[in-house]
Amino acid sequence: MAGITQSRISKLQTAFFEQYVSEHKKKLFRSVLNKRTRFFTVVLEDIYQSQNASAVLRSCDAFGIQDVHVVENRNVFDVDKGVTIGSEKWLNVHRYRDKQANNTEAAYRELRERGYRIVATTPHEKQIELPGFFPDEPAALIFGTEKLGLTSYAIEMADEWLHIPMHGFSESFNLSVSVALCLYHLRRHIDKQKIDWNLTDSEKDELYLQWLRKSVHRLPALDRKFKELLESSSLPSPD
Repeated sequence: MAGITQSRISKLQTAFFEQYVSEHKKKLFRSVLNKRTRFFTVVLEDIYQSQNASAVLRSCDAFGIQDVHVVENRNVFDVDKGVTIGSEKWLNVHRYRDKQANNTEAAYRELRERGYRIVATTPHEKQIELPGFFPDEPAALIFGTEKLGLTSYAIEMADEWLHIPMHGFSESFNLSVSVALCLYHLRRHIDKQKIDWNLTDSEKDELYLQWLRKSVHRLPALDRKFKELLESSSLPSPD
């Protein structure tokens, strides 16, 4: 075991867990990974209704968005598994919930370090309407709490402001509907354009292993078995 690299361990782990997952599911994982993207991500600031939060996660999975960032300044993010129908386990949910910090600021800092432009979904004097929004670089769309919308900090510190046109008496759509409309538009955009929106091979491999592990029964027991086989150098080569 001495001197073995983490990359080698991951390959051995993938081959080990593949034994316990059906061929159909492994093929499905590879197919879905080819459509997953981190070119866009969704940020939720202080969402408090679990049904809305859960519907957003389900939409992100359906449109191939891999990451969701959750800001918890005042409200705790809660998931209703009856709404998500298991979709949340295929996503990476990043939570910002330091009680002593401005978690919106922390999320913005992290997203910018990852190369995202922050797009606040709110009416603004410099707003872009959704039908005309065609970003050519990674964008993080931030959505605010159900009644009050985004905080003033979230709005003021954004790079762009996005608005969904309304044609009735209602001033806004339901949160989960707004997210779904934006993601539908953006998914169509990247599918039509020559934009490098795909995950890297290493990202696909990492997620594939995560999904394998989430698909097996008796995960703690299998983790122990893998560790024992690794330490005894009894694992077959995956190459």
